[in-house]
Amino acid sequence: MRTSTGPRRRGVLGTAVAGALGAATAGIAAAPAHARTAAGGDAPRTGERLVAILLYDGFTALDAIGPYEVLCRVPGVRVVTVGVRQTGPVRTDTGELSAVAERTLADVPAADVLLIPGGGARGQSAAGADGAVQRWIRRVDRGSVWTTSVCTGSLILGAAGLLRGVPATTHWAARPLLEETGAVWTQRRFVEHGKIITAAGVSAGIDMGLHLASRLAGDDVARAVQLGVEYDPAPPFDSGSAEKADERTKQLALKLLNDASS
Repeated sequence: MRTSTGPRRRGVLGTAVAGALGAATAGIAAAPAHARTAAGGDAPRTGERLVAILLYDGFTALDAIGPYEVLCRVPGVRVVTVGVRQTGPVRTDTGELSAVAERTLADVPAADVLLIPGGGARGQSAAGADGAVQRWIRRVDRGSVWTTSVCTGSLILGAAGLLRGVPATTHWAARPLLEETGAVWTQRRFVEHGKIITAAGVSAGIDMGLHLASRLAGDDVARAVQLGVEYDPAPPFDSGSAEKADERTKQLALKLLNDASS
C-alpha cells in the first residue's frame, strides 16, 4: 500500500534482513492460492495467497494499514488494495491522508482473504449502503478462505448479510449498530467464527493481522513478523478499552474521533 505522503519505506532495512529472512523462510511452502487471477495488473504467482483490502472514501487509515504492514511480510502472500470504482488515491476519514487503490472491484473477483476496514460514520455508512460494494463482498466471500474486518468494517460485513447469528466484534462505541445487523456482540480483541474474523477498534487490526499470518504461514512466521514490525505495545496510559476508561475519557474519545472525521 502506498500513501500520498511519500515513497514506500523498503530500502533502509532491506540489506540487513535479507539474509536472515531467506534463512528463516527457506523451508516454508506457500499454500495453494484460492484466487488465481486479479485482472487489471499482474496475476498472483502460482502458490500465492491473495489478500484484498477494500479502500472506500472515508476509511480509517490504520484499519487498513495495520493489517497490511503485517500481511505484506508473510511469505507466499500478496496484498492488493481495491478501490470501489477507480484506482488511485482514496481519502481516509480525516480527509488529510490518502492511500492508493491498485485495483477496482471489477478487477478482483476473488481472493483468499477479504479485509474490510472501518471508517468514519459517513464513509462507513456509504460503503454499507453501496450496492456495488455489497455485491462484491458477497461474491468474494463465497470463495474466500477468510473474510475479515477491522473496527466498523464489521458493520459493512453486517450490511452484506454475513454476520447474522455470528459472534463478532467492532469498535466499542458501535456495539449497538453491530447488534442491529444480527451479529452477536463478543467483547474480544478479535473474534474468529468459522471463516469470519472481526477485529475491535483500529489498532486491533494489527492483532488480527498477526493471527491471520499464523493461519496462513504458521506460528513461527507470525512471531517473526511481529518482531520485524517491533509490535510490543507499552502504552503510557491504561485506557485502551472502554472497560478501563472512565466516562469522561469515553466522551472525550468520541468527540476527538468525530472532530477528526467531520
